[in-house]
Amino acid sequence: MIETAVVRANCFVSHSMVHKRSGCFSGSVREKLVEAGRAVSYRLVMTKPSPFRYFKTSPEIIRLAVMLYVRFPLSLRNVEDLLHERGIDVSHETVRYWWNRFGPLFAAEIRKKRVQQVRAYSNWQWHLDKVFVKINGQTHYLWRAVDHEGEVLETYVTKRRDRKAALRFLKKAMKRHGRPYVIVTDKLRSYGAAMKDIGNAARQETGRWLNNRAENSHQPFRRRERAMLGFRQMRSLQKFAAIHSSVHNHFNLERHLKNRLNFKLNRVVALDEWCHLGVA
Repeated sequence: MIETAVVRANCFVSHSMVHKRSGCFSGSVREKLVEAGRAVSYRLVMTKPSPFRYFKTSPEIIRLAVMLYVRFPLSLRNVEDLLHERGIDVSHETVRYWWNRFGPLFAAEIRKKRVQQVRAYSNWQWHLDKVFVKINGQTHYLWRAVDHEGEVLETYVTKRRDRKAALRFLKKAMKRHGRPYVIVTDKLRSYGAAMKDIGNAARQETGRWLNNRAENSHQPFRRRERAMLGFRQMRSLQKFAAIHSSVHNHFNLERHLKNRLNFKLNRVVALDEWCHLGVA
């Protein structure tokens, strides 16, 4: 379709140039025809290519495999068996390649839409927390920022939990989502030292149960981590944490706050938006 339109645009411009030599058109008409042909060619060149253009498998199957693996605590072979029950014969290594290839693309598209929505409202309160993650026997720290509604805003993996690590995490979160009015943390001193450097130390709040929102946000990731049998690289942990947080935000419908009818409608909308990810 794109190639046909490009050919038509080029033929349109060449046809106008032929008439220009023959003197059939006036000067203003000739200029408009040439500009119209260039505009059509520019739009077609700037069209975003489909990320599925080199794959024989349909995009619906790829989206289904990525959603099953990232959203639910399933292994690669579990996803392979579930797809086989639906008549789709793929290997677990194919599922691994799909989520590594398309997971960041889907997560970035979801994150872009949700960041625009979050910026439209005031950043009232953030909850910051960290969790210990073992990588090849070494302890790493997964930092997490959550808003007052349970939306995971940012995740960041570091080898230490000192002031520099907390400062990098805060700058990364504030660069994307803006500055909140209140930041709830635990009593780790790295938060206070980093906030003094930023200049919002007066906005920090600490308490025994105030940070339960961030503590509970680790549970979906912990269930997924056990199904994956841990991580082997710090880069893979950062990659999966970012993808998992975006997918979790997309399908987190807060069913305990809504009646059955609204929950079903929101679930249909979330699935419909997922089915249109990656569409050029």
